[in-house]
Amino acid sequence: MKKVFLTLTMVAGMASLSHAQGVKVGIKGGINLATFAGEDADGAALKVGPLAGVALNLGINDMFSVQPEVLYSVKGAQDEDDSDFKQNLNYIDIPVLLKVNADGLFFEVGPQLGILASAKAKYNSEEVDIKDLLNTVDFGYVAGLGYQLDNGFNLGLRYNGGITNPPKEIMGYQTKTRNSAFQFYLGYMFGGK
Repeated sequence: MKKVFLTLTMVAGMASLSHAQGVKVGIKGGINLATFAGEDADGAALKVGPLAGVALNLGINDMFSVQPEVLYSVKGAQDEDDSDFKQNLNYIDIPVLLKVNADGLFFEVGPQLGILASAKAKYNSEEVDIKDLLNTVDFGYVAGLGYQLDNGFNLGLRYNGGITNPPKEIMGYQTKTRNSAFQFYLGYMFGGK
């Protein structure tokens, strides 16, 4: 409940700031092509999950801006030998991106904090809650590119990589895996380009 309240408070704050010069509010939605990477990620295959959220673009000048976001993002993986077995890890991701704007084309890079909201292992129609086996916080990074239209619409492609291990240490052993996702999104920035 605290996470939902924090997210709503941030959205309200972004909306009130949108009237300031050089500050724009946006929304976005898309898909994650997610899996696990790392030494112990053998057998993990790509799975599709949604992403959606809000962005606040703070213009520094015509070329550079800083863009914090709050995104609901479903990551995880499916078994490469049995597509009926999936791990769905639901995160509230908070990236803070430096954007470089070049005549509509933009590049973005920055750190990201992920907060695990829920986690389930699913086989066919059976689900098991696995949140207690995972770390609540996931540190990572984002790098991508996209295109911003004059009418406010934008589209982008990102790579979202984890730095920390989602699984907790169990009986002295730490699994060496991390989140890995390609993200495709469509967005709208209020106030145009």
